[in-house]
Amino acid sequence: MNNLRILILAAGKGTRMKSRKAKVLHPVGGATLVGHVLRAALPVSGNVSVVVGHQADQLKTLLQGVTFVDQTEQLGTGHALMCARESLGDFTGDLLVLPGDVPLIRPETIQEFVRFHHDGKFQASVLTADVPDPHGYGRIIRSKGLGNDNEIAGIVEHRDASPDELRITEINTSIYVFNTPALFQALSKVQNKNAQSEYYLTDVIGILAGEGQKVGVWKASHAEEILGINTRQELAITDRIMRRRKCESLMSEGVTIIDPPSTFIDVDVKIGADTVIFPSVQIYGSSVIGADVTIQSFSRIANSQIGSRTTLLEGCIVVDSSVGDDVSIGPYAHLRMGTRLDHTVKVGNFVEIKKSTLGSGTKSMHLAYMGDATIGRNVNIGAGVITVNYDGVNKNPTTIEDDAFIGSDSQLIAPVRVGKGGFVAAGSTITEDVPAESLAIGRGRQVNKENRAPHRKKKV
Repeated sequence: MNNLRILILAAGKGTRMKSRKAKVLHPVGGATLVGHVLRAALPVSGNVSVVVGHQADQLKTLLQGVTFVDQTEQLGTGHALMCARESLGDFTGDLLVLPGDVPLIRPETIQEFVRFHHDGKFQASVLTADVPDPHGYGRIIRSKGLGNDNEIAGIVEHRDASPDELRITEINTSIYVFNTPALFQALSKVQNKNAQSEYYLTDVIGILAGEGQKVGVWKASHAEEILGINTRQELAITDRIMRRRKCESLMSEGVTIIDPPSTFIDVDVKIGADTVIFPSVQIYGSSVIGADVTIQSFSRIANSQIGSRTTLLEGCIVVDSSVGDDVSIGPYAHLRMGTRLDHTVKVGNFVEIKKSTLGSGTKSMHLAYMGDATIGRNVNIGAGVITVNYDGVNKNPTTIEDDAFIGSDSQLIAPVRVGKGGFVAAGSTITEDVPAESLAIGRGRQVNKENRAPHRKKKV
């Protein structure tokens, strides 16, 4: 593949998406459409160019390791190749053309297709597929006889096809390999005399075949790989296929996924063996899950690291956070904004932790909020404890050192520090630092008024 370059076409708007966002920027399976195509292309060739036009700045920010070709006017796929001619210079090898909206294409399929083209010494090759409903697609007309069944006689667009041609189920995927000099020689003959006044790359195939050049036809084994995205409905179908693939891959590596259809796992997520994922779990972004983890239903994890043998009970949300080994979370706990839990931490029912660190062995089991806090080892956080971190202007830190005990329903008014082994009595409002090994009580004294309870009469 050393003499191969790849060109990804990503300049169009995608009007049928009914979106302000360029079609190729829409996410599917945890990455953009064009991002998936680039992932498939880079293992095949390190020399990849992307044709950009609509929302080019966003694409240039998103994609790394590629050369960009500007198509300021979108005048068709043939015009996109014309725009790339200067960047290709005197290159005489093969050029693979990929649409930016075929996210299911695999590197292995691309490699097989390019190998077919090279071994057959074709001037151009077309990747095709058999589909159950070819409506709207261009049909492939193969040459017959004399050993040239793998050569193309032409591509007939759906609107121009005869009744017999409409029965053909082999369709054009708009994925091609060209001998570069032959491509540009034929491209110079392409005209834009059509309803859209555009230059079509399919015309190049017709020109080469009409001149008697060898144009190959190679059929993909799995039609789903070449599915292009033009509508939101097709986006949803592709997302479902991609997530099914991800679940199948993880299960083959030793992960138990109890109900794959209800489980949403992004393409970049990594999960260790013997982890068990219950129905209706969502794992997004670049999350890394260790081995022998249990994630129960309705939990959502995004861009986070979860250590081995950790358990997430029902309904937990973990975002942009790091969790150690042998940790227990939930049910219905919320970790966010850079929270870090060390090994053997326990976080229970309806506990929210934001931008805080909890040392090993620390427990917060019920109805607590810890924000902007640094909490040491073996600390007990009672039910209803709040670190009051916001004064209306600034977020202020709370520090709780090792072996401290914070009694239930206490408020720590930041900035404040509780020293090692400090003890805060239940129901206290702490506004000053608590020295190590000290007991802090910050609540009003109870006063009992005898015979002053409200008078009650039993209703008859």
